[in-house]
Amino acid sequence: MSIPDVVIVGGGIGGLSTAFALSRLGLQVRVLEQAPEFGEVGAGIQLAPNCTRILDDYGLLEKAKSRGVVPDRMVMRDAIDGSDLTLLDLRDLARKYGFPYLVIHRSDLHSLFVEACRDAGVELLTEQRVTSYTQNAHKACATTGAGTAHEADVVIAADGLHSVARQLLVDDQPISSAYVAYRGTVPIAEVDRPVDLSEVVVYVGPRCHFVHYGLRGGDLLNQVAVFESPKARAGLADWGTPDELDAAFAETCDFVRQRLPHMWRDKWWRMYDRNPIDTWVDGRIALLGDAAHPPLQYMAQGAIMAIEDGWVLAEHVRRLRTDDGVVDWAGALAAYQAVRPEHCRRVVLTARTWGELWHLDDLQREQRNVLLRSRAVHDYSFTDWIYGPTALFAEDEPAMFEPIPLASADQVADDLANSQVG
Repeated sequence: MSIPDVVIVGGGIGGLSTAFALSRLGLQVRVLEQAPEFGEVGAGIQLAPNCTRILDDYGLLEKAKSRGVVPDRMVMRDAIDGSDLTLLDLRDLARKYGFPYLVIHRSDLHSLFVEACRDAGVELLTEQRVTSYTQNAHKACATTGAGTAHEADVVIAADGLHSVARQLLVDDQPISSAYVAYRGTVPIAEVDRPVDLSEVVVYVGPRCHFVHYGLRGGDLLNQVAVFESPKARAGLADWGTPDELDAAFAETCDFVRQRLPHMWRDKWWRMYDRNPIDTWVDGRIALLGDAAHPPLQYMAQGAIMAIEDGWVLAEHVRRLRTDDGVVDWAGALAAYQAVRPEHCRRVVLTARTWGELWHLDDLQREQRNVLLRSRAVHDYSFTDWIYGPTALFAEDEPAMFEPIPLASADQVADDLANSQVG
């Protein structure tokens, strides 16, 4: 095999989107996937404007829209009483940020990038389980368990939550939240009660939540049920079983409980993240996607961050490439390192806090509900930092939102009561 400019380890959404971004610049890119074929597991995925902006730049947005659903609203409801708490007007959101909010089946997005990479001439290799990384002053190398060495100017490790390359930079392990996810996509024709597919809905409840939205032009209903497993919390091996699922949602509203029998009850997933790290680059080897910043799912930004990583890296390669095609890889990787870790640190830590807020009980649940109901529909102060254009330089990273203390709910309630009296 010839020596490519870039080797990317991992054929998921992050690895493939990065391969496509770099191949657009005329670079020779090889992707190594450990599985026998390129494919993606899971169900639905949400793509906010910070991602659809990049898909548009890649010329892939219209194809993605044709395979997914562009909803009108995102609605948060209380899982106990089913009442509305707050919503995002996603059509207005698209006008504000210039690009739509899109929901799509994960496998449909993945296949979109597979097709784009093949069309762009990316070399896609399967059954390549990389077990070690080496480098010298001029090249980096990813070596498989079978002994095949893949050398390039740069190696990008997009090898996921259990990244081998991450061990070059930090000695850490994935962190379990003790929360478990059940999924279930069903044909809309088989759904036994009306569901508004113009909405992305999350029901938030004590130590549990339930999400649903349409996929594939409305032909499928995507459903996710997440709950804290007492057995996982206690360190027991038989965590997340269907009896725990049913018990976790026993006090939720009729709609949520009636959806539980339609989940895939023979498989479930533990929720993990990792603590943020500041360094993603070691010489000519760089982390990307979940290898660098695996988040909990509450902000729906995991795959988006990986796509952003690849776009940012490619933009710096474009900026630091000479007219005859020579890339200043040290400069490009340094620029990537200078901007992406801080952004992703914010997302990972905010996702943890957002998940805690979803799962409150008793007085704190009531306070949360008061604050959420008081939010103006077109108040984007909590989304500007995340849904705006992806920063290429640290100074372009927008300021974070100002958190609102739960205790302020009492004053908000008093102000509302006084305004109604007045």
